Amino acid sequence: MSDYAKDVLVTADWVEEHLDEFQSDDSDYRLVEVDVDTELYDESHAPGAVGWNWETDLQDQVERDILDKEDFEALLGSAGISEDTTVVLYGDNANWFAAYTYWQFKYYGHDDVRLLDGGRDYWVENDYPLTDEVPEFSAVEYNASGPRESIRAYRDDVENAVEKGLPLVDVRSPEEFSGEVLAPPGLQETAQRGGHVPGASNISWAAVTNDDGTFKDADEIEELYAEEGIDGDETTVAYCRIGERSSVAWFALHELLGYDDAINYDGSWTEWGNLVGAPIEKGE
Repeated sequence: MSDYAKDVLVTADWVEEHLDEFQSDDSDYRLVEVDVDTELYDESHAPGAVGWNWETDLQDQVERDILDKEDFEALLGSAGISEDTTVVLYGDNANWFAAYTYWQFKYYGHDDVRLLDGGRDYWVENDYPLTDEVPEFSAVEYNASGPRESIRAYRDDVENAVEKGLPLVDVRSPEEFSGEVLAPPGLQETAQRGGHVPGASNISWAAVTNDDGTFKDADEIEELYAEEGIDGDETTVAYCRIGERSSVAWFALHELLGYDDAINYDGSWTEWGNLVGAPIEKGE
């Protein structure tokens, strides 16, 4: 692996070598696939992988928010995950929703969580083992140590960034950034206004990954952000439409580069684009 700041990525080969442990009920390892829905998981997945639906399993079903602490604890415990479990996450869309889940794990203080580099597509396209069998693991009690608010951005943090000229990374497409469209093709429009937060730089989430979905080397990622004046010296806010694509950028900044002041605005454009009185800009 590249010389990243933290040991937070595992290769498909590494996962394959540990498949027996991932399939064992009595194990310190757990593999989880996270997708926007579970149709892909139901069709096939890595042996031993638990399947989570991002929309129904990782989101509060009453408020537009992440799971509260109690529900997060219940979800992990039901999958046989304890505070000491090594959890490897992977998913579709080059780990969009897996990266979001990784961020949520860190928010609630789980130390040993990693991403499968390349995600589901890399695993499938390179002919690693697949199954349609759904594993069953004994439930355990999980006690979260978080929340760790230092990695999460709220409306006030974005307003502060605009006021002070702090770095804002908008990872959406150029069409979303300019205000031409409100959402990627085929996805629900979730904002009243199009555009971007004033002063934001448009650096696509995909800019930190290779064509096969694996992350670029640390020096390539560092150079990418440095070209926009982002070097980790200031609080850097990453955002997108609903917070999942920006989780990829947050992962690259905070975990791979070690920029501890990088924060993810999970409210993202769904919140900001609907706020009364919040400033926006249009165009490139």
